[in-house]
Amino acid sequence: MAAPTSDRCGFFVEKKKRFCKMSPARGGRFCGEHATMEGGGSRRVVCPLDPKHTVYEDKLDKHLKKCNSREKPKPVFYVENRNSGSADNDDTLQQLSLCERSRAELESLVDKLKAAVTGLQFDVENRFLSHPVVQEELNNPKNGDSAHKHLKQQSSILGHLKALGLLGRGRCFVEFGAGRGKLSHWIHEALKTPEALKIPDDLKTPDDLQLLLVERCSTRFKVDGKHQDAGVEFERLQVDIQHLDLSKVPLLRHKRLPLVAVGKHLCGAATDLALRCLLETPEEIQPPPKRPKASELADDPEPAHSAASPYPDPGSDPGSGPGLGPVLGLAVALCCHHRCEWRHYVGQQFFRQRGLGAAEFSAFCRMSSWATCGLRPTNQDAPPQDATNQKGDDEEHEPAEETDTVTSFLCAEDRERLGHLCKRLIDGGRLDFLQTRGFAGRLVAYVDPEVTLENVLLTAVPSHVTSSSP
Repeated sequence: MAAPTSDRCGFFVEKKKRFCKMSPARGGRFCGEHATMEGGGSRRVVCPLDPKHTVYEDKLDKHLKKCNSREKPKPVFYVENRNSGSADNDDTLQQLSLCERSRAELESLVDKLKAAVTGLQFDVENRFLSHPVVQEELNNPKNGDSAHKHLKQQSSILGHLKALGLLGRGRCFVEFGAGRGKLSHWIHEALKTPEALKIPDDLKTPDDLQLLLVERCSTRFKVDGKHQDAGVEFERLQVDIQHLDLSKVPLLRHKRLPLVAVGKHLCGAATDLALRCLLETPEEIQPPPKRPKASELADDPEPAHSAASPYPDPGSDPGSGPGLGPVLGLAVALCCHHRCEWRHYVGQQFFRQRGLGAAEFSAFCRMSSWATCGLRPTNQDAPPQDATNQKGDDEEHEPAEETDTVTSFLCAEDRERLGHLCKRLIDGGRLDFLQTRGFAGRLVAYVDPEVTLENVLLTAVPSHVTSSSP
């Protein structure tokens, strides 16, 4: 084994079969982490906040005050379990995997699933849209297959936002599970040139666009930090959606712009948490504004929006009194139904109305993986999915539970079909929740399954908008 260079630590790391790559202290052979090898001076002890690093014993008190692992004060918008649902003691139910169930139990679950979806409108229309702002990057030959896949999805989400009338200035876009913030980046790019969207001159104010990015884990290579445009406010909140109270976010309270929620592959229960966060905040959030009647617009020779537009003027006052602006709508790409949790699920009432409960919900969540993983070979070498991220950005999914009992009476095609039914039933509860909150929700396939098998987009706008628009 070659000796370490003079500018590298002389400690040999047995596990890695090489010398430590840290720089030694001036005049010494070892770095600060391995300085105890030289003897003398204060000894190093394990940090009580994080055993992964050590510190000099005589400097421990000073270190504890600035250690990165110390408990930091909670931000003002952090409210413990603010968006957690009520489990009604059903979360204590023993969780059983499919391999632990008998054939009779599995057949009973399949019968319950088929009965529950009978009579429900589960049509998912193919609407593969795009937005011209992403086209140049889609044609960039430097982008690989993975980047091209994400760009197609981002382009379609922008297209749906535009088709719904949600893509405009004078509002705040809240991206849940933001990850690196690429979706917000393209929203900003689409709205960077006011002429492209024909925005009236009276709306070109320096503070008419906000982008709020919510992600619970620290993310590398963020793109939102590169935007320094005047009049556009970017803010990132590092907080779990479960504990986020939007009514306490200073950025939202300051301008009170209307809200538009977006998300690209918001994993499992994170979708339900986001819906609760957006629509269950108490009286702080104003109700969706009603569409003005045609007669009210007749006297205006040049209205900011045409009479056919179902959306309010983004420059108008979103509501009276303190609080946030109204919710104009949402567009969230769904993902990983097998990671949903009964406690957070917004469709509990929807399930109970069909004679189902936490036990069936847990089983259907597991069976939903048949839709996207049932026909894939199991990749034993694939790295485990990061559970700290609420965004399924890599779109890798856990292998479906396929046991001898399951395969004995269900072929691959049947499992895939039942997996899709499980997903649609779970999403049906979300649509029902939106309806109870005054919104008309819809499920659309926004990209081709060859781009991603998780290709369903949940969109919603206020119910009076869809009922009055052509």
